Amino acid sequence: MSNMQQPTDTQAVLGAGLEGPLVEVETCLNDLGEALLKRDSVAIEQQAGRLHQALARAVVSFREAAQQGKLPAQLRHRLVLAGGKMAAQRASLTRASAALDRAIDVLMPAEPAGLYGSGGMAERSVSRGSIQA
Repeated sequence: MSNMQQPTDTQAVLGAGLEGPLVEVETCLNDLGEALLKRDSVAIEQQAGRLHQALARAVVSFREAAQQGKLPAQLRHRLVLAGGKMAAQRASLTRASAALDRAIDVLMPAEPAGLYGSGGMAERSVSRGSIQA
């Protein structure tokens, strides 16, 4: 085999050190996906926090590995897949949030103008030249 297809010793060492953080990110993404499907807001919050911490650790590990040498192609591919999954979950959460905002707007519409104000007095617009007593 050529040297391009065979991982070097450095790549093997880097890959071994990156496997743990990447598996943690993948696990957190899967757990967050399950919580999103169940619409469990407590679990979503917990899993999002876990994912944030796992991503922070993975970024540090991958940054250090990139400075030491070339990252193994298999790990780069898995990292790209994890990034795509995270983007899909973010889009799903954004859509769910927008739907919730619309539902809240329907249930709690804004106060129409021209009714009573917060002090209980009728709100009147002052037209030019008129005087209020």
